[in-house]
Amino acid sequence: MTTQTFREARPDSPRAPGADPATGPRPASAIAARFSQRSWERMALAVLLGGTGVLYLWGLSESGWANSFYAAAAQAGSDSWKAFFFGSSDAASSITVDKTPLSLWPMGLSVRIFGLSSWSILVPQALEGVAAVALLHAAVRRTTGSAAAGLLAGAVLALTPVAVLMFRFDNPDAMLVLLLIGSAYATQRAVEATTDGGRPVRWLGFAGALVGLAFLTKMLQAFLVLPALALVYLLFAAVPLWKRFGHLLVGFGAMVVAGGWWIAIVELWPAASRPYIGGSQDNSILELTLGYNGLGRLTGNETGSVGGAGGWGQTGILRMFGSEVGSQIAWLMPAALILGVAGLWFARSSDRLDSRGGRPVRVGLTLWLGWLLVTALTFSFMAGIFHAYYTVALAPAVAALVAIGGLAVWRRRESLVAAAVLAATTAFTATFAFALLNRSDWMPWLKYVVLVVGLATALLIGAVSQLPKRLAQVVAATAVLVALAAPTAYSLSTAATAHTGAIPSAGPATTSTSSGPVGLPGGMRGGTPGGAPGGAPGGTRASTGGLLDGSTPSAELTALLQTDANTFTWVAAAIGSNSAAGYQLATGDPVMPIGGFNGSDPSPTLAQFQTYVAKGEIHYFIASGGGFGGGGLGSDSGTSAQISTWVSQNFTATTVGGVTLYDLSAGVV
Repeated sequence: MTTQTFREARPDSPRAPGADPATGPRPASAIAARFSQRSWERMALAVLLGGTGVLYLWGLSESGWANSFYAAAAQAGSDSWKAFFFGSSDAASSITVDKTPLSLWPMGLSVRIFGLSSWSILVPQALEGVAAVALLHAAVRRTTGSAAAGLLAGAVLALTPVAVLMFRFDNPDAMLVLLLIGSAYATQRAVEATTDGGRPVRWLGFAGALVGLAFLTKMLQAFLVLPALALVYLLFAAVPLWKRFGHLLVGFGAMVVAGGWWIAIVELWPAASRPYIGGSQDNSILELTLGYNGLGRLTGNETGSVGGAGGWGQTGILRMFGSEVGSQIAWLMPAALILGVAGLWFARSSDRLDSRGGRPVRVGLTLWLGWLLVTALTFSFMAGIFHAYYTVALAPAVAALVAIGGLAVWRRRESLVAAAVLAATTAFTATFAFALLNRSDWMPWLKYVVLVVGLATALLIGAVSQLPKRLAQVVAATAVLVALAAPTAYSLSTAATAHTGAIPSAGPATTSTSSGPVGLPGGMRGGTPGGAPGGAPGGTRASTGGLLDGSTPSAELTALLQTDANTFTWVAAAIGSNSAAGYQLATGDPVMPIGGFNGSDPSPTLAQFQTYVAKGEIHYFIASGGGFGGGGLGSDSGTSAQISTWVSQNFTATTVGGVTLYDLSAGVV
């Protein structure tokens, strides 16, 4: 097949509306039918994206600041370009958040433009979610040549409970997912470019740059997709093997540049004139990257973490299907694996699965299977910090495999083996949904409807080759609806529920939300569905916050902190970033988070804090708050504990709005 013929055979390639490469000019009716089909596709895509937008934006402000840790950093970045660049927790740049800052930048710009509100904080993530759905649709549409498959993939992603949660929240995961889907799409285009005379190096460079930007969003987690991207290009690129390795080196270089420039600047910047690197123990971005947010996540040896190795739940091959994680992501994971492997089997030969043959299908299935397996296995066995919402990174792969693999097997439905695979997948998906729904007493009737309709549909699919075309299509549509019924219900419940704190959980309020270390007090878990939006604008119930929840100061305390705020660098200091964040968001003024997120970072030291106080840079010290102190759980020897002790021994305590604080400007007692 020549390059020109290959291009003309692509179902999504532009061609003159009145000509056909094989038969010449087409009749007017064929042209009208083609334009009608394109109009239907555009309308269906508009409905998908519009519905996704409504799902992700409706009632968004009910979650208030969501994760006040990141909301405060976005607010700081809107006030100070230095804080914006470094991802500082406060506008005075005392310490950064414990992640690279790319996900904070859209939020910071939004707050700078529209002012501080829950909408300006959360809308960027919702828009990233809509963009992710659109991009996954485009990737699957291009792989299969089927608009229906692209729409199905987009719908599955949009209706995955943990995706609904994260695209309505201000954690870095929304940006991470969008960038990684983009890297997968660019890699597919690079493979395609090796056969149609395109520029594969340009596409691989783009893919590498997107992974690099994903690294600037959530550090080493971005690299979990690299084995799949590299394997696909090595296996399927239509160029000599040495060129494939050369092209991959270009992509690797682009990744290093896109992800490394910020790391290099921070590492070379004099430590005395930049904020402390939150999450590290020696003020090093490299230590944070390779330790606390790197290998420590795998081994569990994370200095400064609130839980040691083995303290983050049971690891093992079934972790993704357990009581904590299953309802977040696992609804269609078995179907994705079955259909992905079966699709590869049916696409193994040169028989045509679409107008371009089976090769694009093999490319797509290999990529998304690699993505799913590497990421899921890593999450299953990592001994360090793990939360159920991390599994949003699996959602694009699950959605793509269900759509691509399902279509590949469906196109072979005249085969008894293919029909059996489709029937078994439908039956297992319905049964598995019943098991997941049975873990909760929420909407108890739903599990029976899903099970009965699913099993009945599976029986019909077993005989699908004998059914009339229209009836077969109805049966297929019913199977899709049954498969999506339970996750859709959980997604709607998620969107209708306020989520706050550091560890949110998708699904109805009766679903377990304990994602924290085993044995920690329930009050530390945070993010309980159905709870009041702590820290939300207009909140009236005062609280001092905790390790995982932001503080909600009373109006009286907020007014006190704002008094003479312009004469101080920090209106207050509090132990733990979440505790400090609530006061900062309420006042709009910098509040120093002593010890960073866990309260265990050695920032500032006691000597540094004493210097700030002597210079009159800190107005109040808020004694009540979250964090564990500098030495770890229960320690009284860390810097946070040392500062607390020094303040309590040398300044007079007062209580305002239920919160104990010390006026550091009044001088030592």
